Amino acid sequence: MMKDCFPYTVTTSLLFAVTATHAATAPPDDPTDTLPPAPSSVAGTEGEFVMERPMPEVLSTARLRQPKSRVPGATTVIQGDLIRQLGVVDLWEIFRLVPGMTVGYVGSNKPVVSYHGTVAYDQRRLQVLIDGRTAYKPSLADVDWHAMPVALEDIQRIEISRGPNAAAYGINAFLGTINIITKSPDSAQGAHVNVGYGSDNHRDIYASVGAGRGDFQYHLSFQRRDDDGFDYEIEPEPGEPDRSDFHDSYRYQFANVDAIWRVNPSDSVEFWAGVTDGTDEEDKDIIGEAFGSVTEPDIMVDDYYLQTKWTHQVNPRHRFHVQVNYQQYKRRQSWRVRPLGIGFEATTNQDLTESRVEYQIQDTLAFTPDTRLVSGGTYREDGYHSDTFFNGGGNTYQGRLFFNLEHSPLSWLTLNGGASLEKTSDLDDTFFSPRVSANFQIAKHQTLRFVVSKAVRTPDAFEQNADWGYRASDVTPPAFVPLVEGQRIGPQAMATGDLHEERILSREISYFGQFRLGDGLLSTEIRLFDDNLRDLLSGTLNVDDWTLENSVDLDQKGIELENSLEFRDSKFRLTYAYMDQDGRFVGDTGPGIDPQRTVEQESRLTAQHSGSLAWIQRYDFDISSAVTYYMTDRFRNGDYQRIDGRLSKTFRWPDQTVDVALLMQHQIHDSPPQSLNNNVRGRNQFFAEVGLRF
Repeated sequence: MMKDCFPYTVTTSLLFAVTATHAATAPPDDPTDTLPPAPSSVAGTEGEFVMERPMPEVLSTARLRQPKSRVPGATTVIQGDLIRQLGVVDLWEIFRLVPGMTVGYVGSNKPVVSYHGTVAYDQRRLQVLIDGRTAYKPSLADVDWHAMPVALEDIQRIEISRGPNAAAYGINAFLGTINIITKSPDSAQGAHVNVGYGSDNHRDIYASVGAGRGDFQYHLSFQRRDDDGFDYEIEPEPGEPDRSDFHDSYRYQFANVDAIWRVNPSDSVEFWAGVTDGTDEEDKDIIGEAFGSVTEPDIMVDDYYLQTKWTHQVNPRHRFHVQVNYQQYKRRQSWRVRPLGIGFEATTNQDLTESRVEYQIQDTLAFTPDTRLVSGGTYREDGYHSDTFFNGGGNTYQGRLFFNLEHSPLSWLTLNGGASLEKTSDLDDTFFSPRVSANFQIAKHQTLRFVVSKAVRTPDAFEQNADWGYRASDVTPPAFVPLVEGQRIGPQAMATGDLHEERILSREISYFGQFRLGDGLLSTEIRLFDDNLRDLLSGTLNVDDWTLENSVDLDQKGIELENSLEFRDSKFRLTYAYMDQDGRFVGDTGPGIDPQRTVEQESRLTAQHSGSLAWIQRYDFDISSAVTYYMTDRFRNGDYQRIDGRLSKTFRWPDQTVDVALLMQHQIHDSPPQSLNNNVRGRNQFFAEVGLRF
């Protein structure tokens, strides 16, 4: 329960100013399939202020390009320029800027991103997209942020739909949707080289080139990311071995290509492809205690994806697209073990191969300037194979139909109604996820929004079909080969196969407004939410302790604020979130099940208060600075507070520019808030960056 500060916090925050996303007009060739927004007395030239920007537009929430006055749910839009101005180092750190989102680490060095904290170590309740392509791993429904094939330099914008969005994107959009939209080849012309270096041997090398002729444009990029990870595990007790050398670095290389061909005025074809290669280290003292690990169980990563989309403009009010993508994820992780109390040594592994093929068709039709419909369907097949996790392999299938109808019967009222109808082989059942909203223009450039939505999330292949055990190979000494070689050793776990879907009912009241403030622009968004989550899949997912079942109900309510204030040379941004959560155990209390611990596990990334504050300032001589403050309190092991300071200078010549930047991150607390093993020496981290464009 987290209720003590709610009235005071809401009152104080509302008086302080309430925030909005900094969002420019979406580029006309954005990879999201859209039509121009319908005329509105809120959007248009009347919404243009000193920055000469109309009311911010959202592309992803309803699969329609909509001004904020019409969007069926609170949505954060983070522009790529803001990411770079603040000096964000890692992709997952961006989401500290989103109200209600928290960021942590589990295991050795694995980043996790959560909305409203209801997440286990694997992030199974958020839909994550890159250019409309599903980006979470298929069988584990997890997000591997280290291996995400997108560079910060390539991001045009990120849209985060805060609230259930299964009506648009299906089962995994249970709590929200993240859509990472990369730059179009048209806006990424020329060459760009960027080199960064920082504390803990953080190294980042990026190079790209964009070119083309006539109606064909392309963009190629390459990135290498290295980091030594955290410095040490829990301080050893007297007499215990020293764990100061924490083995948890990562090294990744990414290559991506994006091309667009405008065949004629009505047709265009876009193509994306990329490969990922890397190593993600795992510390043997973390992963292999039960086996007596002898060598480090490092993960070898080998991923690739292919995606293409054909868009046809039937007429100015009618467009459709067909999209196909294929992805493959390979993880190779083997290490030597010496099972405790047994006189042999063997090699075992956690190898896993996953694949996904997805087909999508989407149709967008404007019946009138005040009535628009987006509809379509997707079909997806996920494949997986792992001797360790599944004792073999298998496939799951999903088919989905979706629609969203936007209608403005009056100049001050916009209605949205949408839903998805989805069938999945995980449960061999069909699920309906609706959403309705009413947006009222209560004053010029001010909108009040009411939203009710339902969503489900079905168990992923691992939760439903796991057959988890470790097989021995290369056994020594030879005397043990007949007994152990090729056999599963150590503990084993098998899923029950009788899990059912999670459910959520979400109610939202939100407000969005824009105001002139002298020669600046103040934008404000406030979201009040009341969510009921039922039958959450909770418990322990360890090979020696498998207690997963539909066992937890959560009631969550709170407020989220997002504000920006922009002048020609200054930008201020404030976010804040408060959440009150009440959890109950509703499962079976069998052997090994601790009801209280099970409920607490769903709060490992839950914060009562969280937020951020940023100030960006431009000076003469192409100098700029940025200061950012992040806070999360009552986290699992304590509070998290950090201050980032960045100073940059641009040198300009007729044919090229050079950017130089210095960044310092200061940890206010010296203890890790999430995992006790995630420690760094010293509270200050330093980074330097040099970029060349020509």
